[in-house]
Amino acid sequence: MRTVTSDLTIGERLTILTRPADPGPWPGLVMIHEAWGIDEVMRRLATRLAGLGYVVLAPDLLGEGSWLRCIRRTMKAYQARSGKPFELIQSCRRQLLDDPDCTGQVGVIGFCMGGGFALLSAGTGFDAGAINYAPMPDDVDALAEGFCPLVVSYGGRDRMASSVPALTAALQAHSVPHDVEVYPRAGHCFMNDEYNGPWPLRTVLLPLVKLSHVGPEPEAAADTWRRIEAFFAEHLRFSS
Repeated sequence: MRTVTSDLTIGERLTILTRPADPGPWPGLVMIHEAWGIDEVMRRLATRLAGLGYVVLAPDLLGEGSWLRCIRRTMKAYQARSGKPFELIQSCRRQLLDDPDCTGQVGVIGFCMGGGFALLSAGTGFDAGAINYAPMPDDVDALAEGFCPLVVSYGGRDRMASSVPALTAALQAHSVPHDVEVYPRAGHCFMNDEYNGPWPLRTVLLPLVKLSHVGPEPEAAADTWRRIEAFFAEHLRFSS
């Protein structure tokens, strides 16, 4: 499906808007980026989602300034569960609800750090969510009581996968519709189509990154996309 992408400002932050070129209405998605911010890898992920038939808003949670200062500020908000990043996520959700090309069904999807923000936002008005290799809050059982339906994906070589049993138990205990999968051969960030991050760091750290099994794993990524497409079709396209 052909898509159209433009940059706009929401809450004084850069936000990527990617939508199908054909007239809607389409369901909406708020897409939340990795810790590196909105880069070309994230833009391609947004384009892929729009190509599945969604209006996608991807806000920049980091803002302007040095990456280290911005990521510290963003993670401080994550720990506090309040602040600008959460406000941006909700502003994007409301903008999608007001978009005449949106059906009124809005999901949230996040990757790495963005998966953590998506998980914490899963009980704040979204109709479905996709959580990809996210950090797990200690109180996930209490949070799960209000969660929307979730499709969850981790790599088995990612240390964060150790939290999957707790999340699965919480989703089951609270009867949250879910699809949870761990891919044994994959590591962290396995849905990316290339290694990313700032070029200087990437050059220095790439050998270590590969040894840590971080980065693309095409087979696991393809199956994850298949599951996300099916799950969102059920809970965003055909739900009322």
